[in-house]
Amino acid sequence: MNPKERDDTRDGIRLQVWLARSGITSRRAAVELIRNGRVKINGKVSCEPGARVTDQDDVSFDNRSLGTTQRQVYYVLHKPAKYLCSTADEEGHRDLALGLIQPFVKERLFSVGRLDYMTSGLLLLTNDGEWSRHLSHPSSRVEKEYLVQTKKEVPLELLEEFKQGIRVQGERFQCSDFSVTGPHSVRLVLSEGKNREIRKVFQSRNITVKRVHRLRVGPVTLRGLEAGRFRKLADNEVKALRLAGGSDIGHRD
Repeated sequence: MNPKERDDTRDGIRLQVWLARSGITSRRAAVELIRNGRVKINGKVSCEPGARVTDQDDVSFDNRSLGTTQRQVYYVLHKPAKYLCSTADEEGHRDLALGLIQPFVKERLFSVGRLDYMTSGLLLLTNDGEWSRHLSHPSSRVEKEYLVQTKKEVPLELLEEFKQGIRVQGERFQCSDFSVTGPHSVRLVLSEGKNREIRKVFQSRNITVKRVHRLRVGPVTLRGLEAGRFRKLADNEVKALRLAGGSDIGHRD
């Protein structure tokens, strides 16, 4: 075990680290929030970034309680289509992916990135803000594998162009790899992942996408996990994702 991890356990963790892990902001930005008097520990303003908090302390930001320090938890959910990756639905009638897991978990979770409303498959959830931000950043280069089903055959030329790098309405998209799995289906591996990337690329060639299903994120797969079900990530899965892109987030103080 890293000596700093032992120190965290015994004496608490630095306030800016706790804020970052809780998903409020980055560690660097948390220092400024603390110095500006926007953070309180047990009802008292703390302007010292080096202050330490334990699981007995109540931390608040802008007078909104964030609760006591929490252990970091990591889950994988098999998200069905027609579930929204958000904490609330502005339209007021759509089901939330969080609703499939939050009633069974005491920690407040959020999704790592998002899947479109109609996209199904693997969704990571956590309460570790730093881990989530790291995985969501393009520099992490974490592979994400998708099964895509279309109404008509996808030309091999388009897939080759996608692998080399393709521009759609001024935005560049690129997949890491692909394999044709049937007349109207293909597997794609993305290592950056931009909003609605697959749908935009295919629609640019008038190819209607019937289904997008995420099979894998890094070493994590949906193997044995039915739609709507979830499981905890194994320690080796959490570590592998944490080290993606050569980073060692989550092990510093």
